[in-house]
Amino acid sequence: MRRFETATSPHLPPRDSVPALMRRVLYALAPGAALQAWHFGWGVVVQLLLAAALALAAEAAVLVLRRRPARRALADGSVLVTAALLALALPPYAPWWLTTVAVLSAVVLAKHLYGGLGYNPFNPAMVGYVVALIAFPRELTQWPAPHALAAPPGLDMALGLIFGGAQLPDALTAATPLDHVRTGLAMNRTLTELGAEPVMGRFGGKGWEWVAGGYLAGGLWLAWRRAIDWRIPSAFAAGLALPAMVAWGLDPDGHPSPLFHLLSGGAMLGAFFIATDPVTAATTPRGRLLYGAGAGLLTFLIRTFGGYPDGVAFAVLLMNMAAPTLDQLTRPRAFGEGR
Repeated sequence: MRRFETATSPHLPPRDSVPALMRRVLYALAPGAALQAWHFGWGVVVQLLLAAALALAAEAAVLVLRRRPARRALADGSVLVTAALLALALPPYAPWWLTTVAVLSAVVLAKHLYGGLGYNPFNPAMVGYVVALIAFPRELTQWPAPHALAAPPGLDMALGLIFGGAQLPDALTAATPLDHVRTGLAMNRTLTELGAEPVMGRFGGKGWEWVAGGYLAGGLWLAWRRAIDWRIPSAFAAGLALPAMVAWGLDPDGHPSPLFHLLSGGAMLGAFFIATDPVTAATTPRGRLLYGAGAGLLTFLIRTFGGYPDGVAFAVLLMNMAAPTLDQLTRPRAFGEGR
């Protein structure tokens, strides 16, 4: 009788490793990052490379100080994902020292002071971004005009702006769509008037809606490959869009439409790439729905009533704090356990 060699149990296929998951996230970020570089210039590419180099150096230095093996940790790709998310959230021509502060806050404070990958309660990229936003609010507003409004700086000018201390010329700057609408509404202007200005596109800001579409496409690919759970981004979108729809329906000239909210700022990046962080998000099925919906709702509330034009980073960090409680309250019933 013919014999077949079999391996020992368990026979279930292994789940994706951390490096494989991180590579998929980086692949999924590529469409949105490429569109962001097209609309805003070489600064996006330079910031990505700078943030990656700083993050790898900081990770290696901390691991050496902690007497932990550095090669395996550097190869898992997690710090590169943190660096990419930070670089894409910061203005493309932010000075190098601002990127350095953000990256060190993310890697050293938010990640390794809590024990490293898997132990951090807060999303490291969002901690780095919020530290930079609170400490240097003016620099975080220096966004360039999109390609449709002004030719973006070339590579030489981008390097001078980031490393040489040069200032972005006023002719090349423009308010973000969220900031433009927020400032205009505060001056008692209507959305009809604001929507007729060059910075505004069909659904969101000119250029910005294409960037959001790139992150949406990459995020849907991640969900299709089951690298992320569909519940969090779906609930995030619903938590942001539903209250926006109610406010827009009651006062269409005083509140932006749901599509504007979804396609402006960091909504798509936050929904698919930030809120879905497997370490800091809720883990139970119902908990993920509540977690995503809470992050979306908080984003809407901060944008509408808070002190910042975009609220994705603060919303995600607040829901990071709530994630353990949501998991505890929505723990699935074990088989045979009473209701």
